[in-house]
Amino acid sequence: MRKAARKWKGSSAYLYLLPCFCVFAVFLFYPFAKTIYLSLYKTNKLGQAKLFVGLENYKNLLTSEAFYNSMTVTLVFVAIVVLGSMLLGLIAAVLCSKAFPGIRVFSTSYALPMAIASSGAAMIFRIILNPTIGIVNKLTGLDINWISDPRYALVCVAVLTAWLNSGINFLYFSAGLGNIEESIYERASVDGANAVQQFFRLTLPGLSPILFYTLVVNIIQAFQSFGQVKILTQGGPGESTNLIVYSIYRDAFFNYRFGSAAAQSVVLFLIVMALTLVMFRIERKGVNY
Repeated sequence: MRKAARKWKGSSAYLYLLPCFCVFAVFLFYPFAKTIYLSLYKTNKLGQAKLFVGLENYKNLLTSEAFYNSMTVTLVFVAIVVLGSMLLGLIAAVLCSKAFPGIRVFSTSYALPMAIASSGAAMIFRIILNPTIGIVNKLTGLDINWISDPRYALVCVAVLTAWLNSGINFLYFSAGLGNIEESIYERASVDGANAVQQFFRLTLPGLSPILFYTLVVNIIQAFQSFGQVKILTQGGPGESTNLIVYSIYRDAFFNYRFGSAAAQSVVLFLIVMALTLVMFRIERKGVNY
């Protein structure tokens, strides 16, 4: 009886998790399995699997110049967004780490991008970068069509995305700075360390766990960027801003090639998973050393 009671007590915990598993199954596991399934088929315009083609969709991707261009554009975009958003968030968090009059106003303004929808920000950014009435050209005296020029379009979308992501990074870094004891800085000041030395010798090492977590989250978010591209450039001019997520959207809902779009989704998942695993491996080695 005791053994049966222990088994029931141990298994009853899974009953409490059952609603969570059901939600994951409906909204996560099933769509993921369906995506893999569709990637092995050619579909009709309704997205229904009609002809089994095996790995043909993947072979076509690996021999497509458009896919490699999309991947190159995406990697450049991710690099700009991750570096820019983390740098903005870190600088803002350091500036607000000290108490001074009006600190709450500054903290709110630095965290504000987190509360702004990407579509709304993109609409405002489109007006700011307008070649005739945009404030950027007015202030700089330039005459550049920022969004329609292949040399600047990707950078413009990346800068907007970096600013949008900087708000949540500011909160992460602010929380990390709050966990660093003030006495450490006081002892460093007594030893003669200046502000720059304290930042690189004390602040950054103290933020290392937060930095790693933020890096992983920002890379995943950057790979999934869509709304800004859809509103600002729609993948253009040419293919200069055709990120892989927008390429998936265009393949599925413009070209009605749901099989190819599903294959790109699987490839994107594998890339993000591989990058995440590599970063976790590097982080563990750093801890061991």
